[in-house]
Amino acid sequence: MDIKQIQDLIRFVSKSGVNEVSIEQKDFKITIKTNEVQPQVIHASIPAQTAPVALPVAPVAAAEPAAPVAPAAADTSKYLTIKSPMIGTFYRSASPDKPLFVNVGDEIKTGTVVCIIEAMKLFNEIESEISGRIVKVLVDNASPVEYDQPLFLVEPI
Repeated sequence: MDIKQIQDLIRFVSKSGVNEVSIEQKDFKITIKTNEVQPQVIHASIPAQTAPVALPVAPVAAAEPAAPVAPAAADTSKYLTIKSPMIGTFYRSASPDKPLFVNVGDEIKTGTVVCIIEAMKLFNEIESEISGRIVKVLVDNASPVEYDQPLFLVEPI
């Protein structure tokens, strides 16, 4: 493998998004590792022909920075949050043909079922631990949720 082929391989790996590629043949071995944070150095050694070769590679371009976030239209600090007690899939109703457990504007009490979270094929009813009025649903139906992820904003009454 000549230097031109190595440079083409480096370009290919940096564009493909692969983290590491190793090629080993009977007379040489090459490993290319990418890392978005630091510049990469590729080490190639060819036994009995030349000394190891180190080629610097330009780092993979990071995604464009996000646009500045506009200030929130409404102050949410006065609202309480119902959070997910587990990791799973969030459902607003017991089945697609059943009504939603709660809608925006509904008043809830402690113990009211607000949603279902499916985890490992078990459907867990999530009950509210607070009383108030649902102001906003923060998760789309059938979306994955993480532990402690906010699900609903509630205005205390």
